[in-house]
Amino acid sequence: MAYHIPSSKVEDVKGYLDIREVNGYSIQYTTFYPSSPARARIENCMLYIGLPSNPQFLGVQDQQDLAERIVGCRGPSGENVEYLFMLRDALAELSDGEEDRDEHVQDLARRVELLIAHREGDKGDKGSSEQAVENEMQRVKSAGTSHESEETDEKEKVKHSA
Repeated sequence: MAYHIPSSKVEDVKGYLDIREVNGYSIQYTTFYPSSPARARIENCMLYIGLPSNPQFLGVQDQQDLAERIVGCRGPSGENVEYLFMLRDALAELSDGEEDRDEHVQDLARRVELLIAHREGDKGDKGSSEQAVENEMQRVKSAGTSHESEETDEKEKVKHSA
């Protein structure tokens, strides 16, 4: 998946992404080949990628360990849980069908939802796992609004996948 950024917005979007993707990602340029053979390839497509040479690169991780880390962490751009769910939803919306969905992201989101439901259950909440996830999303959103405008700007400026 690739996104065209209008030339009038490139500087703003790149500045934003340089901050958001700091400390773990490197800028690389590559040729992008769309999944549809009817679309032309794109030369010199910029992407942010975590490389093994980066000290922050963790390598291949167990999905369950990664889900547990996501539930317990927050980054400068907001809650990791919220980012994961927004990424899952955006990728689902942009995909042409089940075969185009990112299974890694889908599986990770399911695992996080189960962890949240389990945590809510441990607190005595007898609601469904869907309710537990909704409760967690409400908690994340009510924790502060400082990053809400940043996320709204992000949606408007660029959508990108990891």
